[in-house]
Parts: sequence; C-alpha cells; structure tokens
Amino acid sequence: MNKKQTHPRGHAWAAALIGVVAGAVALGIGQLVAGLLNPKASPVIAVGDAAVDRTPAALKEWAIRAFGSSDKVVLITGIVVVLALIAAGLGLLARRRVGFGTSGLAVFGLIGVAAAMTRPDSGALDALPSLAGAGAGAWALSILVRRTWPVVEPGYEDLRAYSDDETAAEVGSAGPSESPVSSGAGEKVGGPVVMRAGARLHEFDRRGLLTGIAAGVVVAGAGELVGRGLAGRLNVDTQRAQIALPRPTTPAKALPAGVDLRLDGLSSFSTPNRDFYRVDTALIVPQVDPKTWTLKIHGMVDKPVELTFADLLKRPLMEADVTLTCVSNDVGGPYVGNARWLGTRLADVLREAGIRSGADMLLSTSSDGWTCGTPVDIVMDGRDSLLAIAMNGEVLPVSHGFPVRQVIPGLYGYVSATKWVTDIKVTRYDQDEAYWTPRGWAPKGPIKTGSRIDLPRGGSTIAAGRTAIAGVAWAQHRGIDVVEVRVDKGPWQQARLAEVPGPDTWRQWVVDNWQATAGKHTIEVRATDATGQTQTADYAPPAPDGASGWHSILVVVK
Repeated sequence: MNKKQTHPRGHAWAAALIGVVAGAVALGIGQLVAGLLNPKASPVIAVGDAAVDRTPAALKEWAIRAFGSSDKVVLITGIVVVLALIAAGLGLLARRRVGFGTSGLAVFGLIGVAAAMTRPDSGALDALPSLAGAGAGAWALSILVRRTWPVVEPGYEDLRAYSDDETAAEVGSAGPSESPVSSGAGEKVGGPVVMRAGARLHEFDRRGLLTGIAAGVVVAGAGELVGRGLAGRLNVDTQRAQIALPRPTTPAKALPAGVDLRLDGLSSFSTPNRDFYRVDTALIVPQVDPKTWTLKIHGMVDKPVELTFADLLKRPLMEADVTLTCVSNDVGGPYVGNARWLGTRLADVLREAGIRSGADMLLSTSSDGWTCGTPVDIVMDGRDSLLAIAMNGEVLPVSHGFPVRQVIPGLYGYVSATKWVTDIKVTRYDQDEAYWTPRGWAPKGPIKTGSRIDLPRGGSTIAAGRTAIAGVAWAQHRGIDVVEVRVDKGPWQQARLAEVPGPDTWRQWVVDNWQATAGKHTIEVRATDATGQTQTADYAPPAPDGASGWHSILVVVK
C-alpha cells in the first residue's frame, strides 16, 4: 500500500526555493514602492550604498582594479546573491515554524530601513520600500508554506507512516498497552500510535508548491519591472536633449597640428565621452532636472550665492582642454582621460560671493550627498577651474555629472571633480571633512606626474623588426617636458613628444625606432614635468594620495 506523504515538513529543497521566491517578492515590491517614491530607496540600492560607504579603502581599491567600471554591477550582483542565500535559509527555518522565517524577513527589512535612512540625502518616506518589501515577503512566505504543506487529518496509516518518519520525535511514545508486538510472520502489529499534544501532520503538495512559486515569480517580476518603469519617469535624457549650448565667450584655441600622433592603439588626444572613465560612489546615476537644479555657495562668504541652470547659461562661458585623473588609477592604469570642457569660471562665482579671510577649503556636495574638499588657493590661482556644463562639444552626459560638475586641473578627482554638484560650502580643513578623508585618503590630492605605455600592449606577442613604443604622460598644470623609454634595463632613450595646447592636458609620446629582436623584453617609461621633477622609480599604491612608479610591460618578440 502506498503511504501518503504526511510526514512533518520535509523536502528541504522546496523550503529553500520558497525562501528565495519570498525574498524575490520582497525585493520586487520594494522596487515598486521605490519607483513610486525614490529609486535610491530601493532595498538593494540602499544596502549597496551603505556597503559602499562602509567598505574599507583597501577593499574598494581592489574592487576598482579587479572590476573597473563594472564594480557597481558586481557589487549589486553580489548583494542579490547573498540575499538569495539568506532567503533560502529563512525558507528552511520557515519549514519548521513560519514565524522564524517571517521574523528573519522583518530583520532584513529593518536593515534596509536603516540603510535608506542613513543616506545623506534621505527623506522620511525612504523607509517605506524596505518596510513594504519585508511585509510582502513575509506574507508570501506564509502563503507558500501553507500551500506546500497543508494540514491534513491523519488516518491510522498516516500515523504509522508518521511514526516511522525520521522526525518521529514529535510523536508521543506508545503506552504499555499500545506497544507493538510481533505476529507469527514477523510483522509488527499493535495499537494505535499516539501523537504528542499539538502535533499536526502536513502533506507535501507538489502542485500547491509549483502554482505558488509561479505566482510569486510573477509578483516579484512585475514589481521589479513596474518599479523600474516608474523610476524611469525621472530620467532626464529628454531635458538634456532640449538644451541648446551657448557659444563660449572665451573659446578654446584650435588644437595645434601634431597634437595627436594617430597611431593605432594609442590613446587619442581627446577621449570620446563614451570611453571616458567613470569612478564614483553612485549605484544609481542621479537624475537631476536642470529646471529645478540650483547651486548654493555659502559658508565663509560675505554674500551667499544661489544659481539656477538658466543663470549659469547666461554667465560668461569658456572652453578648456583638461585631463582628469582618478586617484584610484594605479601605475599604467586606465582611469585618466582628456576632454574639452565648457563652463563658467568657478573663481569668478566665488569672488562674487566674497571669500572671507581664513577660508581654505571648498566643501562641494553632489545631489546624492557625496562630498569633496578642494583647496581654495588652487581654484583661485588663475587656472581654468570650471563649473562645467558640456564635454567635448555636447551637453554633459548624465553619467558624467549633468547638469553641472566641477573640473579643476591639477587635482585628483576625489578632491576636485564633483559631479551633479548642488552645494559649495566655503570652509576650513580643520572644521570640515569630505567623504574620502575620514576613510584614510589625503585631504589634498595634487596629481603626481605619470606616464603609461599603450603600444605595444603588455603581454602581447609582436613581430621582430622596427616597432613603435608609444603612450601618454601627464602632469596637469605643470606640463610634460621629457619622456624617456628603456628596454631591458638598457640606456634611456628620449621619446618624441606630440604637441599640446597647454599644461593641463596629457601628452602623447613615441619612440619610433626600436628594433625588436626575438625573445622576451621588458619596456619601462618615465616622465619629467616642466618643473624638472622626474617620476620616481619607487612604487606606491594609489592610497592615500595617488600611485607612483614607472610603468613597465613585458612583450614577446617572434
């Protein structure tokens, strides 16, 4: 006779699957509510932002080196995987008692609330996505468990099967008159098995599981898709496309002939916007409407200033070719790029506000709450420090700071290049700290002289014969005077330099006449800036104030 599956809740795989689906429902509903209120309050994004803010600097540097601009995708994927594993565990707990699983979801809902509410730009309603998601997930978990293991009224055969189950510890022991005895045929017979008070039987309902899982997946997917769609209503691409850039009051001079050596594989003098590096802490690119954007300049000033985007367009605008470098850029790394920027001089705006004596820092704030500390004297020393509205002849891309960002030559981006800037407080270094300073980075970040080999590619195999060695070098606001290359620790050979429009951009260089012979070869490069300072050979990592050392590559010649 076939026994019904009326054992206490078994099938661990089903319980884990139920937990994962309930977790997906929680995230889907959380995304839906966030789409209605604030996309940055989505549970995954809120927890991800909190993780970014609390990750040790060394780990962040490793992530940037390992994953590059994909580090945010990797982080979000990792968070989702961890949440799925936790949800599976909660499903296993709920198999024994539903309250265990729902309590776990409530805890993670509170974690999401805490993460959302501790964001610098959080609002009172930012707690709702995590609360709604946790509630929906708990409800889904309860429903799925009941559908999968409905309570049944046990018959005698059910009780015998139940008592034989490996979890029969939940069954009361038989009394003396009920003990089984052996028949002549060796079969155990006896009185009815007695259940412990309060014990219940649960039949595994595969159909109930499958239909419940399907419904949960639909709810989770719909919540995610609708939530993303609602968040998309905040997209500012349309507003960006409607902006007509004014002609610059001070246009940049035409690039000199010979600014680009035009070698295949060599970084072009002007980096296309689509290829320009992006390193920031924003898991969701801020969508800032230029019609409502304002920039407030306050603090140690005589007259606070507030500018709208329309005000900015009416101001005198200038173009400037400036290379930006991220402090996370390791020796030979990719986080450097050059562009032509259009904007108004930041120094002119600060003069209108009137900087008070003793002020030495500009604490700028992004629309998502990130902060940056910039030395006042650097901005005011005559260099082309801009509140930029355009990049390479087009309105700023959203991912690069639309509608307005800072561009300040000669400083690493973490102390100068605030994207989506909305606030500048004139203050002092001994009174305020920016985002990265308490995390171990230097409060001031002048760019170190750097150089990189682009050709040939490190680790490549090339043909013997005459080969070009080429790359770029930079020392913003000082300029590059000399680049030297050596092969296999031999004598240094001076490279031919491309032209440059000024000291604020990188400079291409090339050694045209290397005669590559068969074998393995090590190529090194070093640069000397216009002050006469040559790159040190001593390697230093990016933290706390920028990497140093000579870029070296190994190539195989056949």
